Amino acid sequence: MSSITPVSHAALFNSGSNWLADTITAIKNDDNAGGLLGMMANSGGDGSIDGFLGRSVINANAFATISQTGVSNASALIARIAADNLRKADEKKLADAFADLAATQKMVPVKNVLDPVIYFADGSTIDTINNIMTRVDGTQFDATTGAKYLDPLFIIQMANGAYLDTKNNILTMSDGTQIDTVTGLLVSQTA
Repeated sequence: MSSITPVSHAALFNSGSNWLADTITAIKNDDNAGGLLGMMANSGGDGSIDGFLGRSVINANAFATISQTGVSNASALIARIAADNLRKADEKKLADAFADLAATQKMVPVKNVLDPVIYFADGSTIDTINNIMTRVDGTQFDATTGAKYLDPLFIIQMANGAYLDTKNNILTMSDGTQIDTVTGLLVSQTA
């Protein structure tokens, strides 16, 4: 008599949560009736002690498999519930942290602490409210980007990307070429 029976062999495969092992176990169990019906079907025999003990071992292994499967399934369920609870707790902590951060940011008012206008020794100024630097000759620059500032009130935008500065009478073409509209002369070409 072999020490590894089909039922105990199936118990070795079914000890984990592996679908392949579960499939092999199901295939092997199709050949053998299990549970109480299997015990009753195999209750007959030659009446010997050896036959009785052999069937008892098979039945004991079947009960052990049932018990181990129940423990494995319960453990897997408990682990999944614990992981879900941890995930939900982490999500709540993260949401609370973002809510606290947003509340803290709302407590601090956004305020310009600079003077509205900063005057330099050479006569140029910086308007800290609109971020415009004005040089002595009247040329204005965006203090944030450094690009030449053009007041939108004096700009006429063309469909092809060109624009006309009516304050300085400069037409800037879409390729960057600048033309003085009073004299018609080329002021500069950047492209």
